[in-house]
Amino acid sequence: MFNKFLGKFSKNLGIDLGTANTLVYVSGRGIVINEPSIVAVNNRTDKIIAIGEQAKKMFGRTPPHIVVIRPLIGGIISDFEATEKMLHFFINKVHQEGFTLLPRPRVVIGVPLGITEVERKAVEDSAISAGAREVYLVDEAMAAALGARLTVNEPIGNLIVDLGGGATEIAVISLEGIVTYRTLQVAGDKLNRDIIQYAEEEFNILLGETMAEEAKIKIGSALSTKNKLEMTIRGRDLVTGLPKEIIVNEDQIREAIMKSLKIITEEIKSTIEITPPELVADIYERGVVLCGGGAMLRGLDHLISEVIKIPVYIADDPLTCVVRGTGIILEDKSLLDNLMSINRNILTKIK
Repeated sequence: MFNKFLGKFSKNLGIDLGTANTLVYVSGRGIVINEPSIVAVNNRTDKIIAIGEQAKKMFGRTPPHIVVIRPLIGGIISDFEATEKMLHFFINKVHQEGFTLLPRPRVVIGVPLGITEVERKAVEDSAISAGAREVYLVDEAMAAALGARLTVNEPIGNLIVDLGGGATEIAVISLEGIVTYRTLQVAGDKLNRDIIQYAEEEFNILLGETMAEEAKIKIGSALSTKNKLEMTIRGRDLVTGLPKEIIVNEDQIREAIMKSLKIITEEIKSTIEITPPELVADIYERGVVLCGGGAMLRGLDHLISEVIKIPVYIADDPLTCVVRGTGIILEDKSLLDNLMSINRNILTKIK
């Protein structure tokens, strides 16, 4: 009863709880938070000293007693307490401008496909502990499709590929349900590690993860471009142990990440191969939609199209598709009820 009373003064939220970034949608206002899913902890006091953008600035620059962690791996909670504190921080941040002393919002959270009931419970418990009065979990692929404005409530096949930080999800959607899907742990973080490994093997230089990500974003590409992009990267010389900087070009970065990109394209092809032929015909006509931060890699849509022989499109503002989808679900009670009913049926079958 008390939670319901407080809920009247709280803002309902849609949350994309991602490995790399957490985005928050507020009912009636839109996306208000887009910050890294990173937490800095003081091991001496067991207290969290920074969350989000502030914590990211500390990455690789802390003394031994301060540890910077990502509480989610592959979209799944790996550190319950840190996730709870992070959610609590974002919920309070949303309500700072109002007069709510004790926020109790209704929350819709996107979760990866195929996670276990235990992992789902961990997300629910962390959100409840962070202050939510009601928690609804929806498949990220479904939320992404809604955010990309695909027609998911009709008997029409849609193929969406969500390239996140920790995982890539490939899903065929029809009639508000997932028909076939694949989840693989090859995504943005894996591309960063590929660049780090390449720099070690080719140049004897050890890069930090932040520098590798910067190289991927600035000059990374899936296919050769007309402009031969270059940038300077800095790290530690593995031979002398001293600082070192070198100039790398887009061809070298592409060589570093191409193996992982081929894995993603082959998994998309494999997903199509197990999809019913009627839906494949729809997908051929409508094309494949890419979303997530990885969709912004130059030329990735053309590379995938060359392999699967189907048009590939990048969603508008691909990074925010999932959180915009949770916002749509949050504002449409009948859609929320339908999706929750589908989830309950799936869980009953699993049991």
